[in-house]
Amino acid sequence: MADAAPPPAGAVHAPLRHDSAEGHVAGTARYTDDVPETATTQHLAFGLAGCGHARIVNIDLSRVRAAPLVTGVYTARDIPGINDVSPVAGDDRLLAEDEILYPGQPLFIVAAMTRDAARAAARLAVVETGPLPAIVTIADARAAGSVIEPAQRMARGDAAAAIANAPRRLSGRVSVGGQEHFYLEGQIALATPGDDGSMHVLSSTQHPSEVQHLVAKVLGLPDARVTVEVRRMGGAFGGKETQAAAVAAAAALVAQRTGHPAKLRLDRDDDMAMTGKRHDFEIGYEAGFDEEGRIAGIRFDLASRCGATADLSPAINDRAMFHADNCYFYPAVEIVSHRLKTHTVSNTAFRGFGGPQGMLGAERVMDDIAAHLGRDPLDVRRANLYGPGRDVTPYHMTVADNVAPDLIAELAAGARYAERREAAAAFNAAHNILKKGLALSPVKFGISFTTTHLNQAGALVHVYTDGSVHLNHGGTEMGQGLMVKVAQVVADVFGVAVEHVGISATRTDKVPNTSATAASSGADLNGMAAFRAADAIRARLAEFAAGRFGGAAQAVRFTRDGVEAGGERIPFAELCRMAYLARVPLSATGFYATPGIEYDRASHSGRPFLYFAYGAALSEVVIDTLTGEHRVLAVDILHDAGRSLNPAIDLGQVEGGFIQGMGWLTTEELVYGPEGQMLTHAPSTYKIPTAGDRPRRMEIRLWDRGRNAEPTIHRSKAVGEPPLMLAISVFSALTDAVMAAAPGRGLPALDAPATPERILAAIAELRGRALA
Repeated sequence: MADAAPPPAGAVHAPLRHDSAEGHVAGTARYTDDVPETATTQHLAFGLAGCGHARIVNIDLSRVRAAPLVTGVYTARDIPGINDVSPVAGDDRLLAEDEILYPGQPLFIVAAMTRDAARAAARLAVVETGPLPAIVTIADARAAGSVIEPAQRMARGDAAAAIANAPRRLSGRVSVGGQEHFYLEGQIALATPGDDGSMHVLSSTQHPSEVQHLVAKVLGLPDARVTVEVRRMGGAFGGKETQAAAVAAAAALVAQRTGHPAKLRLDRDDDMAMTGKRHDFEIGYEAGFDEEGRIAGIRFDLASRCGATADLSPAINDRAMFHADNCYFYPAVEIVSHRLKTHTVSNTAFRGFGGPQGMLGAERVMDDIAAHLGRDPLDVRRANLYGPGRDVTPYHMTVADNVAPDLIAELAAGARYAERREAAAAFNAAHNILKKGLALSPVKFGISFTTTHLNQAGALVHVYTDGSVHLNHGGTEMGQGLMVKVAQVVADVFGVAVEHVGISATRTDKVPNTSATAASSGADLNGMAAFRAADAIRARLAEFAAGRFGGAAQAVRFTRDGVEAGGERIPFAELCRMAYLARVPLSATGFYATPGIEYDRASHSGRPFLYFAYGAALSEVVIDTLTGEHRVLAVDILHDAGRSLNPAIDLGQVEGGFIQGMGWLTTEELVYGPEGQMLTHAPSTYKIPTAGDRPRRMEIRLWDRGRNAEPTIHRSKAVGEPPLMLAISVFSALTDAVMAAAPGRGLPALDAPATPERILAAIAELRGRALA
């Protein structure tokens, strides 16, 4: 399949627009909130805890029940099944029972005839609590020994001895903040009861099967009695992998109790207060290296704030360990990861899933070594790249597809890295207030779920007698273009235009037991499952055509001009009609499980990834040393998408991922109060990048030589998450610019996000040091 003749124009590898592009622009693309409501639809709101960690003494809901238009109030006592909406650990309550674990935790549900009435009533509860000690920060949790699981260790060789015996040594630390998903469409669900006790839930979720299981658990129903449907989401970025379950379960609970549809759409402030974020990290490191900057041994200490419950923190922190090497070979390495439990909202999946935090640590080490030696940071990076005889990761997987050296060389030459670095130095020598910085950093990101059993997908394909095709699979569309990519795969199988493939909503009653659309694996998994379903139908049609028109089934060709068999050319629709009359089945399911991966978590060793996605970015910035403000002036990106299924979609993903990563590292600052309250819970206090923050010059190319060495769907590579980490080049460039404000004093103590306050503080601290 992967090495077949070039596909018909308009199928795979073509830069087709997003299937919902016109609907997005015109406002006609239907989301959950656009579905018409019945007159009896119940509108819901959560009553949230306003305090931090506390014992619940009493909740007086009399004023809530008496509020205008309120039809009901529901607490944990009204749950017929199990009060749990956690993905794994069984520790996430839909509604608090005896204890409040964090500010913003749901305590009860209000149902009313309007959304505004429900929200207003939810604020009328009188909650009596007994305060309990609150562990809020990483430092608090370390001091208290508060963890969600024991510390994990990944190692190869004797790192301590290698560091001690190295010609040069250094140690340092960097803090990196969390990040709010800030999807345009907030968390929402609409539950409609069936007349047989079943439940249908429209949910804005990346994981319909998990929502199905958890709704069934809360309602006390078998999974088969609950159907979850998703046509599209208005963004997700990992924030709707586990966080959608509570909203869906609340809507389903009220729908079951009342017999009427129930809808819950979170207010933006409530959404930000009660849903998880990207994990904030504190990263410590110690490295031994030679005069060229080549590392002999390295140790990392990673500590993250996980929040009040486990959520997906074990796997997220594991991935931070997996990516603490980025593109670099460590001859001897030890990585210790601390997963800290705090009385704050539980952090969760976010684009990159821990990988960005681990990778930022690796890049900080490269910058530190370069500053220590007075060398160009790119030279230090190149000296440490994986290569022949230096190709085993800290988790004992061999890097067999390393293209980072070639990518870096091509980008550095094409973007004139050396020339622009000299120009930045000349600018800095001539300017006292404005200082420029430049950095080129690579990305190596492992593709596959590190929880091995999640690497599976299913699909359902129908072909109708007029030649039109119906496609359904377990992946979800959140704006990333998954649906059009998979439709291209199916269209290619039959040699028809993509417009002939109808894309239907993801439903748990069509394709069961699916994994989340996450880990950048949506196209890999669902594309291959859909290919197998379509290929099964094509094989039947080919056999039928050969029998009818002569020749071998293997010789039958499906082209844009028709199906060629035995010297005849038959329109695809006509062949489908003929096959139907001959009682040939025109429907098939497809299933795909990623091959060749295995991982032993106890020893943190194995092959957790099928392959790696690579990229590199060169970022140029300027800072104002009087205000701390900065601007990203120019960005050049070269990214490896393999043989891209859809270059237009992939280029959009690279650009969007980079800008989101840039926001994480520069402007998006989460601030917590002393009890763990989220203080930055609205656009007025939390600043995502805007169109004005996009660099004026931004050159993005997909690598022409890209081709997946593994037999993925049409030799493509995943592109959802890896580009976000290209934005680490912006943080390194800001570090470089701060160094230019006080040359010769080493690496500045700059943490992320690099807000104006932090840049000013880093400049002041650096200027206060003695010359190295």
